[in-house]
Amino acid sequence: MFEDHPEVERAIRSALEEDLGQGDVTTGAVVDPVARGEASLVTRARVVLAGLPVFERVFTELSRDILFEAFYGEGEWIPEGSRVCTLKGPLGPILKGERTALNFLQRMSGIATLTRKYVEKAGGTRARILDTRKTAPGLRWFDKRAVRIGGGWNHRFGLSDGILIKDNHIAAAGSIARAVGLARDKAPHTLGVEVEVETLAGVEEALKAGADIILLDNMDPARMARAVELVQGRAKLEASGGITLETVQEIAHTGVDFISVGALTHSPRAADFSLEIAPRPGADEA
Repeated sequence: MFEDHPEVERAIRSALEEDLGQGDVTTGAVVDPVARGEASLVTRARVVLAGLPVFERVFTELSRDILFEAFYGEGEWIPEGSRVCTLKGPLGPILKGERTALNFLQRMSGIATLTRKYVEKAGGTRARILDTRKTAPGLRWFDKRAVRIGGGWNHRFGLSDGILIKDNHIAAAGSIARAVGLARDKAPHTLGVEVEVETLAGVEEALKAGADIILLDNMDPARMARAVELVQGRAKLEASGGITLETVQEIAHTGVDFISVGALTHSPRAADFSLEIAPRPGADEA
């Protein structure tokens, strides 16, 4: 399961260590060590839910005595004001894990929600919405998982996953054709070759050099449509660069195969959740 992946375990433990430090002095002072209770996770806005297993895993890392009950599943649109899940058990660990658990959930759900909006805008076309490597350091597993939950697709996870020749590679090699040729000569045969171009002349050069995928960088929709006509299915086409919710629909209708959107993971708006502990009666005065 995703939440049991070593990278996920490492990130959760690191985040808890970062937040707890030498201990939660507030909870230690205010909460009886044996106190038990119930907390509800509530959403304050309509969101696509992503990361609930990670949310739960944060608390079970602190205590195996916490019971978790979910009312919604990953990838569902959750109405504003809904109770998403409940936690029952020792209050100390619930309070200690609250912020860390919410941080993961809010980021992942924010990414999934934004991704779903892009996917819906591109509906009815062949275009797939892709993420990029513009992720939060140390959180790439979470960010890319959230994109998939939102209905998008993952581009390269890391530099070893595929060949993407960008402008600086082309500058270093001397030309698009030479860069593609070198990649063909030296890279494993199992990896396709993608190259970034900025002009229609670049599209033609990349196609002639044998690129498998041509990335259309910061082209307007009219030029993208012309690139689709030029290529005629001989290579896949990916649109990239400054694509927004306002422009993605028009771009999708040009006929490109992929649309990569860095904003999915480099600047998502955190989803608004709250963890609310049911009030407990005050202790009797001596």
